[in-house]
Amino acid sequence: MKLSGLLHRSRPELPGLSGVARVDRRTDGLLRRVKAGEIAVLDQVDLARATADALVAARVAAVVNASPSVSGRFPNLGPEVLVAAGIPLLDGVGADALRAIKDGSRVRILDGVVYLGDHEVARGVEQTADSVADSLVEAKSGLTHQLEAFAANTIEFMRRERSMLLDGAGVPRVDVELSGRQVLVVAAGYDHVADLARLRNYVREYRPVLIGVGAGADALLAAGHQPQLIVGDPSEVSMEALTSGADVVVPAFADGHAPGLHRVQDLGTGAVTFPSSANPEDLALLLAAHHNAALVVTVGLSASMAEFLDRARSGSNASTFLTRLQLGGTLVDGRVIAALYRSRVSLGAILLMVGAAMVAIVAALLVSDAGDAVLVWITQLWTGLVDTAGGWL
Repeated sequence: MKLSGLLHRSRPELPGLSGVARVDRRTDGLLRRVKAGEIAVLDQVDLARATADALVAARVAAVVNASPSVSGRFPNLGPEVLVAAGIPLLDGVGADALRAIKDGSRVRILDGVVYLGDHEVARGVEQTADSVADSLVEAKSGLTHQLEAFAANTIEFMRRERSMLLDGAGVPRVDVELSGRQVLVVAAGYDHVADLARLRNYVREYRPVLIGVGAGADALLAAGHQPQLIVGDPSEVSMEALTSGADVVVPAFADGHAPGLHRVQDLGTGAVTFPSSANPEDLALLLAAHHNAALVVTVGLSASMAEFLDRARSGSNASTFLTRLQLGGTLVDGRVIAALYRSRVSLGAILLMVGAAMVAIVAALLVSDAGDAVLVWITQLWTGLVDTAGGWL
């Protein structure tokens, strides 16, 4: 036997699911880098639906979470999305796994264990549809505590920023005219791409002011729309969107520091800051409210209690209830508009008008001398066609 044959003989494939590990403690950074077929290794307590949707869209091979994907605080939606999509979820492997699993290394998952070659580097609980369902049922008992914490955070936000909420103190001026206009606010939330597509006719007919929140600005561009106002951290927005000519509003801390502002300045475009502890979605709504928008339609923003709690992170949604209270009846979820919207002139109406016009023309021809001439011409044309066909046969 030749030695070269032994050297080039392939190693038997080890059992389990193998793939390149993409590791990042920052979920946003991980979602930007992970590719199809890779294994996402993250650390997120109560895996959010927005994260799960992004992982499904990226077509990852599996997800390894250092923290519990369902902690029991509330019934979060992310784990259910992953297992429903057939993506294996290995849960609670511990923080040490993020150090043991090197970014870009090839790992293997088998029976709840992560291997680097033949060496075990992490061990966790492999979630199934049944285990996730059981965890969510138990987590419903934690809703009371979450709502109490939310109420406390909301009261603190009201105490700290009531002048901004009630009087618009600190709300920046923008060049885009919002007063009396309809406004469409798009954020990168659950099913936002499909919801935005359903509003295509509404956007074309009513020409609302288009506001992109973070990655929502890129969603507008991808749908063929031009954002007029961008609100959020510029690091979450593409260069194409930032340089599209839209006004940019960057959230800032109370001391005036605005993370990501340098990115806009480096691109040579202008931006204004909005000092507030409210999340970017609520800042966009407050801009519309204090600039007297006639109607505010939202896409990708939390609409139900489950969606809202699923997105809650360290009190970041403390402004949400008060913001929606500020807008009142002018705030409408985009899914409602899509369900109720009807174009002013429907296709059926157009076809009916064309049909009525044709009937009127035919009737006019039949009762006129011109109609007799047309009928004679059609009869002669038909006779000629029949004679020609007979000659060919």
